[in-house]
Amino acid sequence: MIVRLHPAAVAAALLVTATVVVVAGSGYREAPLVPAPAAAPSTEQKRLEKALGARIPAGPHIVIDQTHNRLEVRRGREVLITAVCSAGSGMVLRENGGEGRSWVFDTPRGRYAVRTKLKNPAWRKPDWAFIEEGLPVPEDPGERIEYGALGDYALYFGDGFMIHGTLYERLLGRSVTHGCIRLGRDDLAAVYRACPVGTPIFIF
Repeated sequence: MIVRLHPAAVAAALLVTATVVVVAGSGYREAPLVPAPAAAPSTEQKRLEKALGARIPAGPHIVIDQTHNRLEVRRGREVLITAVCSAGSGMVLRENGGEGRSWVFDTPRGRYAVRTKLKNPAWRKPDWAFIEEGLPVPEDPGERIEYGALGDYALYFGDGFMIHGTLYERLLGRSVTHGCIRLGRDDLAAVYRACPVGTPIFIF
């Protein structure tokens, strides 16, 4: 018995066959015959470029959405790492007595860069940390040093602000910090590895 195939069916079968290629060690994938057009910039990317007045860098850079507590490491427009973070609470602390000082715990917005990377960083507690806890501010500088509070790594980007770890990972995703950006342990390690000194940081 001879089965005659319609020419259109033969052409369709050949097209499907031509688009399947073998990838060593991972089975099959579909490869388009015509290169796919470049993805258009998302609304978020356009807003970021417009707000900062700069083109998105081609190399690695960090983008922090402090409103939604999300951090991304990107290369060009490719997203390499996505992480839940915690940004500044926006709360105000006022000193009772003394000099009557006050502090606003906001994360700054704008363009920054990784200035220093530290392993096993120690936190030099500022005056507000003691005032917040209802403790006297120590005269001995050695009493200000606290180990372990910042996690395994810290990426310093100026004016006392860092991307660092936290002892309270259950609070990630909430705006609860004093201005720094907190990450979970695994995400922090990945960001530390991916971002050398000089990596741009965009916070919006």
